Amino acid sequence: MNSNSPQFKMNAVSSLNNHQLQEALARAKSGFIDKRRKAMAAFSEFDVLRQQTKTIKDHTLNYLDFYLEQFEEKATEQGSQIYWARNATEACKHIVDICKSVDAQHVTKGKTMIGEEVGLNAALEKAGLIVTETDLGEYIIQLAKEPPSHIIAPAVHKTREQIADLFHQHHQTEVQTEIPALVAEAREVLREKFLAADVGITGANFLVAETGSVVLITNEGNGDLTNTLPRTHIVITSIEKVVPTLEDLTAFLRLLGRSASGQTMTAYSTFSAGPKRNEDKDGPETFHIVLVDNGRSGLLGGEFQDMLRCIRCGACLNHCPVYGSIGGHAYGWVYPGPMGSVLTPLLSGLSTSCDLPNASSLCGRCEDMCPMHIPLPRMLRTLRNKAHETKLSAWHIRWALGSWAWLATRPKLYQPVMAMSIWILAKLGRKGKFSYLPLAGGWTNSRDMPAPQGQTFMSQWKRSNS
Repeated sequence: MNSNSPQFKMNAVSSLNNHQLQEALARAKSGFIDKRRKAMAAFSEFDVLRQQTKTIKDHTLNYLDFYLEQFEEKATEQGSQIYWARNATEACKHIVDICKSVDAQHVTKGKTMIGEEVGLNAALEKAGLIVTETDLGEYIIQLAKEPPSHIIAPAVHKTREQIADLFHQHHQTEVQTEIPALVAEAREVLREKFLAADVGITGANFLVAETGSVVLITNEGNGDLTNTLPRTHIVITSIEKVVPTLEDLTAFLRLLGRSASGQTMTAYSTFSAGPKRNEDKDGPETFHIVLVDNGRSGLLGGEFQDMLRCIRCGACLNHCPVYGSIGGHAYGWVYPGPMGSVLTPLLSGLSTSCDLPNASSLCGRCEDMCPMHIPLPRMLRTLRNKAHETKLSAWHIRWALGSWAWLATRPKLYQPVMAMSIWILAKLGRKGKFSYLPLAGGWTNSRDMPAPQGQTFMSQWKRSNS
């Protein structure tokens, strides 16, 4: 899928008409929201910790070069090999070259959105490697040959019956629809993949500058198996994941689980620092870390730097009425929902995704729920303005906004024109509503448009203040 504007509109319409998707989204939405609400109700320190982590992240981003260099130094001392990638091509090349250098054939992989961003699976498969996703959700969508639809629950768009059919097709087993049976079946298949892997690849939730440690947060333990069983382990992560100290990290860990899945703490918080030592019972023989920029450094010091505070908890997606209606695939790239509607234009270009900033009602729930205080509505409005100024938005929208702006800046003309328009619409409305209006099909195709009732706001204001 791609992130161009016409594709988004078609994807959205298709998603709205997909009954299985709507069923899956409805079930997942209530679960995420209810669990988070209960977790936050029992967490009185949320607002204090929220401000603390924002301050830490802002400081880190302002001195990102220093902390990345410190991380490189400490990680190298631990025996890790560091690679810098300016873009997706360089990131994939580094990893393919590492795999070739150890004559790898089988690769296990999991928990890396940046891997999805740079198209890592396609690059590995093109190089002749057999790649298996080990996170259950990622494994399901790999079988379905689909991208993730959510940043923490990649297969949230799939119903239990669809997953059962996928497993039956690929595993040649009897159809089982009970969740424990499906999990057991996946575990049995993946166990062989873990044991056969020559290289394991994971992402990272955080990088700790003072220790050179990589921190991976999971609920299934697949990250640990991918990390420790193969002879070679590769971490691919983006440069903004670094935090200064272990003490700073604890604040983020207390927020992430609660915001993402309503858990006090996720099941596994794995700290990795270099390859296996002589005294270690297990672990990789070589440990590689690929640090990916891919457009992020260009956001530093600008009006979109706040976006780099994102810790990928998914809270903005879970509470977004637009995402809740159309799911993640409609957005056309790796990052869906409000954070994706900002991040995709910034990383892939506004010219190919100018409709995404408009995929929001600007209700503000995303900013309210974001543990990192990211001003998503403000950035969405800024991107809308940029699309308008560069004439990326549709001509009729620019014409309509320009006409309204011209009229609105002339109050003596604006007030009588609006009064007349309201009077006409009130007369034309049948039973106080419109089932169809020219140029408003996006609204009236699925709901009625209320007809104006009573007087204009200005006339009522004058009356109440006379």
